Amino acid sequence: MSNQENKRFFSDELTAAAESGSGLRDGFTRRDMMRTLMAGSLLTLGSASLMAVSSGAMAQTPKRGGKLRMATQTSSTADTLDPAKAAHATDYTRVNLFYNGLTKLDSKLGPQMVLAEELLTTDAITWTVKLRKDVVFHDGKPFTPADVVYSLMRHKDPAVASKVKVVADQIESVKATGPNEVQIKLAGANADLPVILSTAQFLIIRDGTTDFRTPNGTGAFKVKEFTPGVRTIGVRNENYWKSGMPYLDEVEVFGIPDEAARVNALLSGDVHWINDVNARSTERVRTTSGYTVIETRTGLYTDLVIRQDVAPGNSMDFTLGMKYLMDREQIKNAAFRGYAVTANDQPIDPTNRFYFPGLPQRPYDPDKAKFHLQKAGVLGSTIPLVASAAATGSVDIAVLMQQSAQKIGLKLDVKRVPPDGYWSNQWMKVPLGFGNINPRPSADILFTQLFKSDAQWNESGWKNAQFDQLLVAARGETDFNKRKQMYADMQILVHEKCGIGIPVFIINLEGVNTKVKGITPVPLGAFMNYTCAEYVWLDA
Repeated sequence: MSNQENKRFFSDELTAAAESGSGLRDGFTRRDMMRTLMAGSLLTLGSASLMAVSSGAMAQTPKRGGKLRMATQTSSTADTLDPAKAAHATDYTRVNLFYNGLTKLDSKLGPQMVLAEELLTTDAITWTVKLRKDVVFHDGKPFTPADVVYSLMRHKDPAVASKVKVVADQIESVKATGPNEVQIKLAGANADLPVILSTAQFLIIRDGTTDFRTPNGTGAFKVKEFTPGVRTIGVRNENYWKSGMPYLDEVEVFGIPDEAARVNALLSGDVHWINDVNARSTERVRTTSGYTVIETRTGLYTDLVIRQDVAPGNSMDFTLGMKYLMDREQIKNAAFRGYAVTANDQPIDPTNRFYFPGLPQRPYDPDKAKFHLQKAGVLGSTIPLVASAAATGSVDIAVLMQQSAQKIGLKLDVKRVPPDGYWSNQWMKVPLGFGNINPRPSADILFTQLFKSDAQWNESGWKNAQFDQLLVAARGETDFNKRKQMYADMQILVHEKCGIGIPVFIINLEGVNTKVKGITPVPLGAFMNYTCAEYVWLDA
């Protein structure tokens, strides 16, 4: 097969996947895209090969003007304009106002070109990236290969404290190879690179930037105001490289941690769009004229986090006992009103092509829980369980587990803490608490960021050499079935040995004013994977 035929083949694969609605996950297509690599031919990902937004959105006529106000569930004085440090929904929404990435993901989780025009490779190790020529930063300076080199390589510097350092460590080098071209060399094969580069932390900044008080990006908006813990306001970038975009004059983003207050702000007209709507609020939103609820099935989950590097979680029996205490069906119905999919302590959700359905479902079993907790020596004692509205549904889950534990002689002392500061002061710091994990675009990113032994977000402090070895091996495996088996083995290890309990995958619920048009949900996160401001408009 010639290089040109391979390019056509790959474009056909993308189109077929998009048209069938099958989606693109953890690589380029749902079929074995690596066959072209195995044949030793050229694999190309270019802008012409990719689907645009849905036909429904394209059929509408965008209107220019207006100010969109968005409220998220998180607010912190640690809010940042440095993409590398973005850690939650408000950060992701904010940085996507001001910066672009090399790629982004569409509604089928297919990588689309943004600042890159093409990504080419023959082996999934060495990648040539062709860059756009018509892009300038907010300060008027042109976008160059040096900006890409600096933006990507800074993640490897421990002093930067990048949230994706553990992912970026697989990047061996980035260097300019032409006036509009860079070469990225990986330490090992990874066909997911175009997907990895779409994540918020990998947005491109100006070469040499160290001061992030005022963002200097290539994005659709320029900063008008940024007050950490209060609000961010962006105004249209009149010199934006995408002709005619954005449509909005102005965007304001701020956090309202309390869900009831967030819903009230929406329905009173104070804001146009909110995320993290509680299932209990959906009927109220839907029955209010001029408002609707967006439902998106994703890999979002709230997890029980058992630190395995301190007591009592350093006992495997304690970990197993706590997992058997979770009544998943009760959690699904009571905590999420049915807006969830039953999970099995494996972080890959059923919509993912690498989901392993062969794991026997771990049941709610008080007798087994009692057996293991007795072996761990904790029955009759009182153990604090920290929960917060910041981790969606965690307070309800904690109360349900408290009731189950009481029946077998364990007292769980539920400590409900405020949302403000939860992620910096409580998460991963208490022996027993909860996390809330946004979906990741690939199995590799999820496992690398959250389960690898040296991952910054390794919630339970779990360390497993076999898992780490499988993770590296899976990246470079070009045989789809072998790669799938590796991911299955990794899910089994997490299920059996990791201090993470995942009761359900949460259906993402957002509330929106029907005046907001052009919405195309992306099954990774709220607000069209936090990029909506560039694409939507207001139908006043």
